[in-house]
Amino acid sequence: MVPLILVLLLILLLFGAGFAVKALWWIAVIVLVLWLLGFVARPKGGTGRWYRW
Repeated sequence: MVPLILVLLLILLLFGAGFAVKALWWIAVIVLVLWLLGFVARPKGGTGRWYRW
């Protein structure tokens, strides 16, 4: 019974990790798109940078 529970816990852990990694990939893609849009739509005057750092 204990090995079965351990295997089920491992499956749940790997499923959760896979979902988290997929979510992080989507967040990274969204941030990249926002960065590229900000790079393209930068203001005409000033230093040409749209961010403050």
